[in-house]
Formats: sequence, structure tokens, C-alpha cells
Amino acid sequence: MTKPFIVVADGFDNHLFKELQSISELEVYPESKISQDNLKKLLPKINGLIIRSATTVTKEIVDAAPNLKYVIRAGEGTDNIDKKYCQTKGVKVSNTPGANNNSAAEHAIALMLTVLRKTAYADASMKRGEWEKNAFTGNELWKKTIGVVGFGRIGQIVTKRLSGFEPKVLFYDPMVHESQVNYAKKVNTLDELFEQSDIITIHTPLVEATKNIINQKLLSKMKPSAILINAARGKIVDENALYETLKAKKIRGAGFDVFAEEPLTADSKLKTLENIVLTPHLGASTEEAQVRVGEMAVHQMKEFFLKKNLLNEVRN
Repeated sequence: MTKPFIVVADGFDNHLFKELQSISELEVYPESKISQDNLKKLLPKINGLIIRSATTVTKEIVDAAPNLKYVIRAGEGTDNIDKKYCQTKGVKVSNTPGANNNSAAEHAIALMLTVLRKTAYADASMKRGEWEKNAFTGNELWKKTIGVVGFGRIGQIVTKRLSGFEPKVLFYDPMVHESQVNYAKKVNTLDELFEQSDIITIHTPLVEATKNIINQKLLSKMKPSAILINAARGKIVDENALYETLKAKKIRGAGFDVFAEEPLTADSKLKTLENIVLTPHLGASTEEAQVRVGEMAVHQMKEFFLKKNLLNEVRN
């Protein structure tokens, strides 16, 4: 009987990759990170595929992989997988829920502090040989009103981690009832949240209903002193509206880890602004998170192919 052929496309903790390779019942491609061209060459024989954010499982990819049975997104978001088409082709899809949550939450907080205290700009200035202390007067996080868009696992972790700063926390999430939370106040509309918050942090998933949900109308309701943080998904925010808002200095600043098109294009207008901090989708990029997602992905791959047990399925 032919062994299931497994490919890890976008990188993996080396120790866990070796563990996956050691499973005698599976054939694992010997590299844990491969180019998209190489992946396309392997598609006809792949049975199991583990991806992160770099690989997009499109209709074309699925059609080119007639033996594909299982895709695991080593992470939370699965918007880079055409789940609906996978369903029609009998390809199962899973993610690794919770493994990245703490790292993503901490990165959102890091962006908040970086924007508020202007540390990224001060660092760049110092490395140019300057000492511009007066140019980098910042703002405190203490006792600010934090507005959380999307109050699922990551949004709630952010709130708990921020508790030492004694914030007032507002959240907007139609799926979460206020009675479930005793440390934050639910608002009924995004308008309320944007009008009242000093810091707005986005933690909603990217689905059809949330695409460009943060638009010019909402941005115009922010306080001039407010900042916007996005460590969730890029397409949730209308980047043209964000650019115009920041360029006109209608808000204090922003910190973004995710973008509508990734990698962020060389000619992106956001790169021309001085009041936004940009990071290259680092939310899950900690050693600890990489180990956790890898552990879950290896376990799920073993369960599926060796025991026919499907864990953490994600459907359209």
C-alpha cells in the first residue's frame, strides 16, 4: 500500500518536522519550506498539505492535486484556502485553533506601545546619529479607553493582558453577549466604539461580512488623538481610506501587521507615511507559537491518515 505523501510548504519548527518525518507510515517531502514553483510540481502526488500564510490553496491548486485529501493551516485564519471548493472536491480542511493566540495578542499590544511611545521612530533617529528627545514625546497607555473589534479568543486575551494598564474596555462583537464578559462593556454599533475609543484594536476574522468593514465613514468618527491597530487580517480595513486619514493627520497614528496584499507592495502608499508603524505579518512569529502550531499540525496529520480521525475541521 502506498504511503500518504505529505508536504510542509511554508516552514516548520525543525524538531517537529523531524518528528513528522520519523512516522514510518507517512512519506514526508524532505524540505520543510519550498518555493511555490516546486510546490506546483509536487501537487499531482500530494495527499496531505501543511501551509501557513504564504501558500494560497486556490481552485487551481486543488484541481492540480487530484490526490489531495487534507489541508492543514498551521495557524488560525483560513482565508487563504478556498474552503468551499475544497468541500466540493472532498478535501478536508483544518486549522490549529488557539496555538497562535497569545503571540498575536502580544504583538497587538506591542504595536500599541510602539505607536504611543514612538519607539520605532526614535530608534531609527538614534541610529542616524541623532538625539531628538523632544521630537518623540509620546502618550501613555494607562487608563485609556480600548475599543476591541471582534471579541473572540484573541480579543479577550488582549484585554486580559492589558488589565495592568487599568483601561476602560469596550467591545463590538455580535456573537458575544455582554453577560459572558465581566471586564468589558459591549457596544451595539461600531460607530459607538470608534467615537469613544482612544485605541482601537482589530481582532475579527476575515469573512465576506468583514471585508473593508473599517471604512472612511468609521475612520472619520475616531478621535484626533486615537490610534488604530490591526494584527488580524488586512482586508478588514480599507487601506485607501486609512492612507487618506493618516496623511491628513485626522488621527494620531496606526500600527499594522497585516495588509490587503502581502507581501506589502514596494509602491504601497502606506510606506510614505510617518504616523504608521508597519510589521511584516509577525503576529504568530514567536518561537513558542511556532512550536504550538507545529505540534497540533503533526498530531492532526497523524490522526487523519493513520486513524481516519479529523480534528479541528473548518468548513466554508
